Order: sequence, then structure tokens, then C-alpha cells
Amino acid sequence: MAVYFDHRIEAPEESGAPTLIAWHPAHPVLAVGSLNPATGGSVDLYMQHGEHVDQCRVERGCSPAVLRWHPSKPVLCVGWENGDVLLLTHPSGEQTPLPQNSHTACITLLEWSHSGSRLVTGDQVSAHTPVQMVALDARGRLQGSHLVKQDYGKPLTCCIYRPTPPAEDVALLARAAVSGDESALDMFNWKKAGRGTKPHDGHLLYCSTTDGMMYNNNHKWNSVCVLTVEGAVQRLLFVPRKAMLAVVTESLVLSQFSVTPDFGAQELSKVKLSGRGGQNTVIVWTESGLLITASGDPVIRLWDLEKDDNYVLSLDESLGFEKGELLNCVSYCPAKEILAAGTNKGHVALWRMVAESNQKAVTATQWKLQSPTEVEGNVTQLQWGSSIWLLAACTSSTVQILSEQLMCSHFSQQAAAVQLTPNTLSLSYFNTDTQLTLRTDTHIRAVQVTKSTVIVWNGKYLTVYEATGPTLHSTGSFPCESPALAIHEENIYTVEPNRVQVRTPQGTVKQLLTFSEAEGNPVLLNVCRSFLAVGTDTAHIRIFDLTRREAKPLCNAKALAEVIPDLGALHSVKCNANGNQISILITRVSTYIPDHRVYFYDVELDTITHFDFFIGRPSSGMSHTEDKERYNTVICAKHPPADVLVVTFFITQEHGLLLQDSTLRPIGVQGLLALDTPYYYYTCKPGEGAGDGEPSASPQMVVRRALRDFSGLEDCDKPTRDALLNFSFYLTISDMDEAFKAIKLIKSEAVWESMARMCVKSRRLDVARVCLGNMGNARAARALREAEKEPELEARVAVLAIQLGMLDEAERLYRACERYDLLNKLYQACGQWQRAVETAETHDRVHLRTTYYIYAKHLEAMAHNEMCPLYEKSDTHRVEVPRMLIDDSVALENYVDKMKDRNLYKWWAQYLESQSDMESALHYYENAQDYLSLVRVHCYLGNIQKASEIANETGNRAASYHLARQYEGQEDISQSVHFYTRAQAYNNAIRLCKENGLDEQLLNLALLSNPEDMMEAACYYEEKGTHMERAVMLYHKAGHVSKALELAFATQQFAALQLIAEDLNENSDPALLARCSDFFIKHGQYQKAVELLVAAKKYHEALQVCLDQSLTVSEELAESMTVPRDSTHLSEVERKDLLEQIADCCMRQGNYHLATKKYTQAGNKLKAMRALLKSGDTEKIVFFAGVSRQKEIYIMAANYLQSLDWRKDPEIMKIIIGYYTKGRALDLLAGFYEACAQVEIDDYQNYEKALGALTEAYKCLSKAKSRNAEEQESRLTELTQKISLVKRFIQARRLYEEDPAEAVRLCEALLQEAELDPAVRVGDAYGFLVEHHCQQGNFSQAIAKLEELRRMMPSVNLSLYVSQRSLKALQGVTGIQLTHTERQDPHTRTQHDSSGEDDEVEEEDNLQD
Repeated sequence: MAVYFDHRIEAPEESGAPTLIAWHPAHPVLAVGSLNPATGGSVDLYMQHGEHVDQCRVERGCSPAVLRWHPSKPVLCVGWENGDVLLLTHPSGEQTPLPQNSHTACITLLEWSHSGSRLVTGDQVSAHTPVQMVALDARGRLQGSHLVKQDYGKPLTCCIYRPTPPAEDVALLARAAVSGDESALDMFNWKKAGRGTKPHDGHLLYCSTTDGMMYNNNHKWNSVCVLTVEGAVQRLLFVPRKAMLAVVTESLVLSQFSVTPDFGAQELSKVKLSGRGGQNTVIVWTESGLLITASGDPVIRLWDLEKDDNYVLSLDESLGFEKGELLNCVSYCPAKEILAAGTNKGHVALWRMVAESNQKAVTATQWKLQSPTEVEGNVTQLQWGSSIWLLAACTSSTVQILSEQLMCSHFSQQAAAVQLTPNTLSLSYFNTDTQLTLRTDTHIRAVQVTKSTVIVWNGKYLTVYEATGPTLHSTGSFPCESPALAIHEENIYTVEPNRVQVRTPQGTVKQLLTFSEAEGNPVLLNVCRSFLAVGTDTAHIRIFDLTRREAKPLCNAKALAEVIPDLGALHSVKCNANGNQISILITRVSTYIPDHRVYFYDVELDTITHFDFFIGRPSSGMSHTEDKERYNTVICAKHPPADVLVVTFFITQEHGLLLQDSTLRPIGVQGLLALDTPYYYYTCKPGEGAGDGEPSASPQMVVRRALRDFSGLEDCDKPTRDALLNFSFYLTISDMDEAFKAIKLIKSEAVWESMARMCVKSRRLDVARVCLGNMGNARAARALREAEKEPELEARVAVLAIQLGMLDEAERLYRACERYDLLNKLYQACGQWQRAVETAETHDRVHLRTTYYIYAKHLEAMAHNEMCPLYEKSDTHRVEVPRMLIDDSVALENYVDKMKDRNLYKWWAQYLESQSDMESALHYYENAQDYLSLVRVHCYLGNIQKASEIANETGNRAASYHLARQYEGQEDISQSVHFYTRAQAYNNAIRLCKENGLDEQLLNLALLSNPEDMMEAACYYEEKGTHMERAVMLYHKAGHVSKALELAFATQQFAALQLIAEDLNENSDPALLARCSDFFIKHGQYQKAVELLVAAKKYHEALQVCLDQSLTVSEELAESMTVPRDSTHLSEVERKDLLEQIADCCMRQGNYHLATKKYTQAGNKLKAMRALLKSGDTEKIVFFAGVSRQKEIYIMAANYLQSLDWRKDPEIMKIIIGYYTKGRALDLLAGFYEACAQVEIDDYQNYEKALGALTEAYKCLSKAKSRNAEEQESRLTELTQKISLVKRFIQARRLYEEDPAEAVRLCEALLQEAELDPAVRVGDAYGFLVEHHCQQGNFSQAIAKLEELRRMMPSVNLSLYVSQRSLKALQGVTGIQLTHTERQDPHTRTQHDSSGEDDEVEEEDNLQD
């Protein structure tokens, strides 16, 4: 809580009425312009308390027009009505006229740039606007200036500088420096040198003229008109976040423009603001985009430009404002978020912005109006100062500076002093229950109080008052400038630099407590019992013992900055009653706001501990105090944004810091003043503490509330109080033995109840049982015992809290453990039905309807009329409301009509029917759509035709059944059967048809009914001997297939047999299936017969029918005949035999793939492979051989692959070799290698590869195990001979290059071999010789060799063995035609480049015997 001190300025006598005020933006200096009709105008400077600065006064013969302070230096620019402009420097009072001033009319515009290096001036006549470049030294004296003039055609009304974005700053400075701007050059050099950031000016200037033109000036001072509005511009605002320019004209038209990248403007919106326009309208902008206007109306208007919202603020007469007050001016403080407004009745209204978490937009409800502050006269101007505590109010006669100060308060020795007004104290003496009011002649800035003494300090003097009965009188006063005070017995403690003074009440210094330079200057003092705690500006603390004649230090100064990181300054220091613990609040260097931790310094152990109130949450303010009596208790109050929590600690050397209790601040109080067991002492608003029982003749500002542990025991004696505190302490540290020792002598039930309350706080139910036993509270003990079934500890503790009347604590506990069902019951028991309903709706919906019902029962018992909606929400209104209104038939009928509920309609109709009001009953039965009751009543009234119409239209089964019974009673059989059918009561309809011979209707009804009725109808037809086909159909439909077939066979109903057979399956009777199959075989329906045989599990008969009748065995049929492995119908041998028979049948029919599948399932892979070989599917053959892994299958697959064109597919050759190898058929593999060698010789004449193949054949054959050794030996000999001949031919061809003669000799020798041709073709040997003789030119011998070849091979094609070139050469010599023109064999080639092929197949390395 704060109060405002009003300081009237100490204006010189010759000064006239004030007209202008201006605070310096950084210093607490106020400039006031005034006008005296006799002497003229003047400008004076004043300090924050209204002291006049003598040297700083400027006088002229005309009135001052504009006052503008330099942004950072103490220099005031003053514009006068005659056009003069001068600079006034504080505090020297030096006056400097602005150089090159060309103004001759009243100055209307003075605007400094952001850094103060430029000054724009304008008057109300001139169209030329000068921009002055000024340079000031450190003292604010003018060093130089440069004038730039700009012609706008009309006088200026407003101008603003647009802040330069950081990215544009250096570039603009560079351009301006090149253009000759010395200040820009200075700032550019500053940035380039890297010496920090110097404030810079934006070179973009927006100016407005009286004709509504808006100009933009760039860094070269070239002006461009960017927009035009209607009328003269009164205020300008630039919003950097949105790059938006807002313009307000004198007629209160608000226009918003977006600034384009080229610094032009594009209109966004245009709106006419409400209110009176003109020069008297005060317009204020805020940084958040809020536009505030005051124009002499009873309200202030606010427009939120960013959210496009508007609202008004008005005065409240209940707070002390007068009716009809008008608001003349406004001023907004963004740091405190306070809006100040001056009225014509001499009041200053303050609105504080209150943050509300549930609202995102700023609305009128977020501004809270404070009590008014009174000043003298009509308030014409308001302005907040550089300090957030200063507000200047200009009235018609004077200027008053309102200085905000926190309310002074102090508590000691059961006496409390709280500041009521700037010069009034409210004194409360709780020992004597008296209230006194102390009024002083000066403002009170600090106060200290004891039971007999009051000390008041006004900032300069300290005055001592003594209490004599109901009055106070001054006993002494002496000068003192100490901001910190303390009092102990007859000693007064004040501070001076580096020392604490111990004074007498008359001001005599009797002792000095000195501090070194390192320890700093004392700034904080606190006395608790006989100990003094001192805090210094360098964050050192010391504590002194005051029990002796002179103060004695208990310890050396403790430097807290060494142990607390980021410590800025000490905010508060308090010591406990024993002097061994000090609690400390600090401010942080990084934030300059109070820290959210409270620190504790143990003097004896020299240790620091702390407790953090706001872990993971935003910090807020805190205050703290110490118990005046107990040695180990400290109290702290933390202030979250919403609630204030008061926390109590025990602190000892053995156990450290222990949380003892926490509670919310009581409603109606403000701040925590002190703790003096058993009471908390709070400050409150005047008069709000009268409910505490103390006298209230004087405004009471302090109230006391008992600690929760002492509730009801406030007047207990000191031993009992100590026992309770000891019990609480030991309970906190869980030392139950000591806790019970502390209270063993206690006999009072009230004390035991208080200790039981402590058990709720500590959740010690075992101790609570002892307390309840000593209290004799059997009911509470029983409730606590029954609560043991609850799984949550909090729920059990809540039961104890309820029994002790601690309902708020019980509520908190139930919420903590989320037992909202029990919380709901608690609210119901307490009669808090709205909260019970809210809890059920949000958290306990399972009991929501029950809560509504119980609430309705409660209201009904209380004779309220609002229970019907609750019964409806509980869904019990259909029973409960008629019960309530049964005696008021009219109200009940109205309720039924209003609800339009079918159940209520039906109930009401039944009630009317019981009252014999049939017409009304029919009406409500119809509304309820109860067609049975309608038909019943109509039948009762004899309107059976109407009842028939209702039953036919609605199709209601119950109504139709009732009507059918009526017609049956009247023996109208056809109508009865009809309505029985509509009611789906087919058995009754069938009964009537059988009794009355209605055979035609009987079949249809039986088919619609259940199987039992079908069987009954079928038996009826069978017994009757007519319509046997109907009997068969009904037996079939009823599921009695055997009976249907038997009857069909007996009566030869073949069509019926066809239909019945379609429904037969493997679950049918096998004998029945066999009988049906025989029937179908006789009639040539073999496919159906086979299916029935399969269903009957007669697979062999089914296969035989397929073979005999040439029926195709489909895959589906084959699968149906495949018996599973785990079947009990066939053994495994029989199963495999069946599968092979199926496969044999498929083989006969040419379905080789299906045969392969069945052979495989039967385990006969050889037959499966044979079937697959017949299919010719090479891919599946290769796959099957690979997965079978049997020698025989590998050999079979390889033999099959040899039948393919393996010569052109090397991959097939590799597979063949691999399969023969895996099948261990080395003799067959040898034969395949021989075949490969022959292909190489015949097709490609590649004897080298042929030799390799023959060698592999020899290896394989030599490793083969043949049954006929002689045959194997013969084959090996033959292979050896072939290999030898091939090697000799290859040797001859290779030797030809080195020794042709020897090569020819070898070839001639080969031709002499008798068995040459199988190994080496004769044509190749003769061709070799012919080529040799041709190359040697011996054509005759070449011809001779050709003749020998022709004799051996008459039909030989010479071109296969001799090159075309050699043949042509021989033709030219002999003239004989040697070449053949017939087509060459497509399977042969004349040339084969063996070097480009790599198709040789090698034997696997792991081939073994």
C-alpha cells in the first residue's frame, strides 16, 4: 500500500500562474512555465520536492510557448511567443539563445531527435522550418550548430523521428557523413572504432502541416509528400512493430497508414473518434498502441490500435469523486501501467491496469480505479516524471508534485503504527486495546514504535513522542537525515556513512558502531528483542547484542556477495529473537528486482541456506518478519499473481530449515506486519479491522489473526503456548517421543483439539488418534477408523479435518488427492450445493445425476420451487414430479404438456383412464404413441373398426396381437389370422389355419415362422396325405433333411431331391449322402454324385466314377478329396495311397501340374518329377529339382535339360553339370562333357576347348563307379586315344608358326591314324595342309591334297575346311570350280574366335569319388 505526498513548488513571488510543465526524461527536474500579466512570462526549474533552483530562471516579456528537454543532457529548450528559442542548462542556469534563429511568430514546435543532435523548430506563421544541428559538451553547453531550412508551404503542426532499424544504421551514417554531416561522421567513426554503441538518430523525419499534408524527409533532407488528410494534424504516432503511421486530426479523425519500403504510406483505415475535438483535447499514445483522449468530458476514451477495440473509463462516486466531474487531461506511466487523469474539481484519478489471466485483450474491466488524490484548483496538465514515483499536476494557480511512497509501518512490544495519510499515523496498542491517531505538521517518511514511544522521521528531522494515557506529546526533536531507523528501549539507532549512531531520545550520540570501507555504509536496521541486525550497501551484514549498556558485535561482518551469486543489493534484513539467525531478501544484478529466494544466515555456524518460493514459476514480491518471542521461527509471505501465501518455518542448527505451516492470507487484509505468537499481525484498509473486537473510535489499520495451531487458544498461558509450539516442532521433525513429552501435562480439551489440528497439517493420523482419545471425541475417532479403507492418505486426513471443523483444509486435501467424489459429498453436507454441482459437472460426472437428485430433494424439503429442473437433469422427473404434483392436477397436466415426454404422456393417460376419462386418455395415448393402449381402449369402447385402422396404419405388433385376439373371440377367423400375421404371432395363425382347414395360407405362414412351426405344418400335410411336395419343402426348410429325403424318395419327387442335395455337405449323414449319390448316378448327374461321394468321404468310389465317366478332376475337387494329415478317417498309408490314385487320375487326364502336386503330397517325388517332366515346364522342373534334393531327381532333371538347346544357353549347361554332379552320375557327366567337346569341334573348330572338355570327361569317368568295369575301361581307353589325337593336332597348329615343316609332318602323321575322324575331323587335317601349300605357292600339292580329301569324303563342302582366299587362289591356277554355292548348315560356322568366348564349363572342385 502506498500514499502520495503532495509538494507545492516553491515558486518566486514574481511568478504568475503556471501554464506549462515538463519533466526531464532522465533526471528529477521539473520545468514550469508561467505568465504574470504585470511582469511577463518566466521559466523556472524545480527539484522533486518542489525546491526552486535559484540560478535556473528565465524571464521574458512574453509567455513561454513550448518546453522541450534534451533526451539525455540537462538542457531545456524554451520557445517563446515572440519567436525566441533559447537553451537553459541545469544546474548552472546558463542561457544560450539558439543561433541563426529566424522565427518571428509564436513557437509551436520544438522536437529533439533521439540522440539530441538535431532540433526541429517551427512557429505558427512561417512555412520555412529550420532543422538545427547542435553539438553540446558534457555540461550541456552549446559548442556549435548547423542550420538546414526546409520549405513546406504551410506552418508545421507536428513532427516525429522514425527510429532507424539496426541494419540500416551504419549505411545511413556513412551516406550522411559523406554528405558533410559532422555528427554523423563522429558517430560513424565511433562505430567503426568498435568503442561501443553510441545513440544514433534516425534521419527519417515525418512532418505535418496545417493543411493536412504529411512530408517525409530523408537523410539528405529532401522532403516528399507521402499522404494527405482532411484538416490540421494534431498528433502523430509511429508504431515500429507494425511499421505503421497513425495520424489524428483536430476533428478527431484517426487514420492509419502502413509505411512502404520506399518510405511512402498506404492508407489502412480511417475512423472518426467520438468526443470533442480542438486544441483542448489531450491525446496520449502508449508504446503498446493504445490511444487515450481526454476532452473535458466525464469519461476518458481509449482505442486499441492493434486489436481494433475501444472503450471508456469513468469516475466512481463511491470512491470519493464528485458528481459531474470532468476529465481535462491524462498522462500514462508505462513502467507502472497507471493512467492518471486530472479533473476540474481538483482531483487526480488513477487507474491501475490489472492483468487478468482469462482475458487476452485489454478491456475496461482490466483498469481498476483508485481512491482520488486531492490538489488545489482545476487540473489542466499532468505529467509523470523520470522516476516512477513522481507525478506533476498543473492547476490554475500552482504546480504540485505528487510523490508516491510506500506506507510506513512498524510493530514492536504489542504496539503497531501504520501510516494513514502523508501526515497521519494510526497507532494500535493491543495490550490495552486502544487506538490512537497521531497527526504531524510534516510528511512522515519513516516510523518506529514501542509500547511507550513513537519516533517519526520526515526526511530531515526526527521527532520523539511519548504516550501519556490516551494522548501523545512530543518530547524531543533533532536533525537527522538517516533513511534507516531502529529503536530499542531508550536508544535510537540511525545511520551515517560507515557507521551506526546510538542516540538518546534527545538526539545525543552516545555510541558509534563503525564499519570499514569494504563493509560499506549501513542502509538497513532491524531490532528483534535485544539484537540489532545491520545491512550495508556492499551486501555485508552484522549483528549486535543490545543487552548490555553498550552494543557489542556478535560476529564479524559477513560478505554475502561471496556466497550468493548475482547479488545486487540487500532488500531487507531481519534477525530472530535469539540473535543467531538472520533472514535476508536481496535484489539481483541481472534483473534489478527482488529475488524469489529468502536466505538464512546462521551466525554461529557461519552458513547460508535458502528457500526458493518460485521454482519454475515467475517471481513476485515477498516480505518477511521474525517471531518476537520464539528463537526458532521465521515467517515469510510470498506474493504470486493471484493469492498471497503466508509460510511459517522452524529454523535450528540441528535440523536446518523446516516448513512448519502455510496458509493463504486472510480475506480483507493487505500486508503482513509481524508475527508475535500466537498472532499474525496484518495491515488493512481503514475500518476493515473493526470486526476483530477491538475498539474502532480511531481508524484501525492493523488486525491480528491467530495462528492455525492456536485457534481457540489465543488466551492460553505461556507454558501451554510453549508446549504447543514444542509439540508442533517435534511433530515437524517426526520425533514423536519428544512431542508427547511436551504435552504430557496438558489436560485441556481445547489444547488437545489444537494439537489434533496440527496432526491434520502434518498428516500424522497416529498422533491424531491419541489427541481424539484425550478429547473424548468418540464420533471423530470412529470416523477416522472407518476412513482407513480409503487408499489415499490425503482422503483419510480430510476425514479428520472434517471432524475438527477444518473444512477448508479438507477441501484442499480432497483436491490434492483428486477425490472429487468425496469433495462433492463434503459440499453437499455443508449445504454448498452450487459448488457441489460444479464439482460434479467438471470432475465427478459419474455422480452428476445423483448430485442433481439430492439437491432437488433438498430444495423440495426446503419448500423451494426450483426442484423440477434438477429432477429433469437427474432423469428422475418422470417419477418425482408427478409424485410432487399429484394433488394439483392442473399443474401436473400443464407440466406434462410442457415436457412433451412420451413416458409422461403415457403415465398421464393411464391416470386419466383410471379416472374413466376415456376421451382425454385417448388423446394422451396418441401423444405418447402408445398404439396398444389406443387399440385396447377403442376395443373396450366397441370401436373395433377404428382399432383395425390404427393397427393397420401403425403396424404395431402388440396392437395387432390384441386386435387378433378380439377377432378370434368374435370368430372372425380371416381377420384374426391377418392380425396374428401382422403381429408375427405365426403359431397362433397356424393353429387357426389347421383348425379351419386353411391349407393355402398354412404354407406361407409356416415358411415365415420358426422351424418348430414348419415341422408341425409338415406333419399336418403328411398326415393328411395331400400336398406332399409342401411337406418335403417344410421338412427341408426346418432342417430335417433326412425326413425330407425319405419322403421325397418315397414319393419320387426328383425336383425336390435336387434342391435338397444342394444343401448337403460333409456334416450330413454319410448313408444319406451315399443314397443321394446313387440316385444321381442312376439319373446321369455324375458331377453331383461325385461331390456327394466326396462329402460322404467315399473317395475311391468318387475317383472311380471320374475314371469311368471321364470326368475332369479339377483342383477344387482334388483338394476336397485330400485328407488332412491328422485325419482319423484314413491312416497315413491309406491317405498317401489315395493321393497317388488322385495323381494317377490327373496323369491320365493330362493335368500334370496337379498330378505333381498330389504326388508330392503323397511323398512320391520321383513320380512327381516324371509328371512334371511330361508338362515340359523347364522353370518348375529346375525349381522342383532344387528343392527335392534327391539324386534320381537331379539326374532326371539333367537328362531333361539335355533334350533342350543347351548349346546356345550356357546357363543350362551349368545347371546340367551341377545336377549330374549333385546326383553323383559321373558317367553321365562324362558323356555330357564328350558331347560338349564334339560341339566345340564340329561347330567352332575350337580344339583347345574340346581338349578341356575331354579332359574333364576323363576325370569324371575315372572317378565314376560303374557296375561294368570292362565297359568303363574301354571308354577310358577311347577317351585317352581321343585326347592324344586332339593334343597332337593342337601341337601341330601351334608349332606351325615356328617350324612349318615339322607341323606339316605331324599333320601327315595324324592322317595315317586309323581312328582319327572321331577325335579330329579329317577335313580339318587336310584343310591345314592345303592352307600350308597355298601359302608356300605349291598349288599342285594343294590340289593333290584336295583330291585325296574328295576321295575320302566325296560330298565334302571344301569351304568348311579351307578358307575362301585359298580356294580362290587355287581356282585361278587350275581354272576348276572348287567352291560350293549351296547354303551352309545353319548350325555351323566357318570361323570361331576362341579368344572372345569364355564358355568352358569346369567341373566342381568338390567332386569326389
